Amino acid sequence: MNLDEILKMDFWEMILRTTVAFIVLLILARLMGKKQISQLTFFHYVTGITIGSIAADIAGESETPFLNGLISMIWWTLLTILMSFIAFKSKKARIVLDDRPTIVIYEGKIIEQAMKKLRLHLSDLNMMLREQSIFSITDVHYAILETNGNLSVLKKAGQENATKKDVNAPAPEPKYMPSEIIVNGQIDKKNLHELNLTEEWVFEQLKKKGIGKIEQVFYAEIQADGSLHVDLKGQTEK
Repeated sequence: MNLDEILKMDFWEMILRTTVAFIVLLILARLMGKKQISQLTFFHYVTGITIGSIAADIAGESETPFLNGLISMIWWTLLTILMSFIAFKSKKARIVLDDRPTIVIYEGKIIEQAMKKLRLHLSDLNMMLREQSIFSITDVHYAILETNGNLSVLKKAGQENATKKDVNAPAPEPKYMPSEIIVNGQIDKKNLHELNLTEEWVFEQLKKKGIGKIEQVFYAEIQADGSLHVDLKGQTEK
């Protein structure tokens, strides 16, 4: 058998392996249901990546025994379906697999313990709030990090529906865009520079609030009107 015949055989083998793996993966995806995509928790994220990786090995690695890879992919899918069924029946199993939602903001205060437990950085929290058109933490009554990684927010009363335009109230232009000034005891000098503020101004504002050391501050944010919102370290979890 010459080289051309070997290459031709490998080509058609890969085509066959890929086609079968694609069809089987499509069927398995339908069996796992829509939750696997619509509510992508950490557990479903890991299982989805693993099943996709097995399918890729079947399709592209000729050294991987085809039948063994196929059985592995099908068995992994069945285990995923089984664990989802157990989680549906048992609350404890559901918590083990998917964890539980975590409150990260309560009445405009960041829950420091929750942030540390989730290893969630303040910049990431602010980004998720901005994605919901919320630029100030003081507008938030509750913020809950769901098991699928999304942030659910309940705004404070008076912030969610009627606007100043609706009630014909005057709406002055904001002096600043709400921005983080202090994060975990350290001043964000870049934001200060962009806002044309100084460190002396920050210390003065803290002094007015009876805060003597910047290390006491977990998070500080300048508001649209120029005031400073401060969360001190040691905020207890609700």
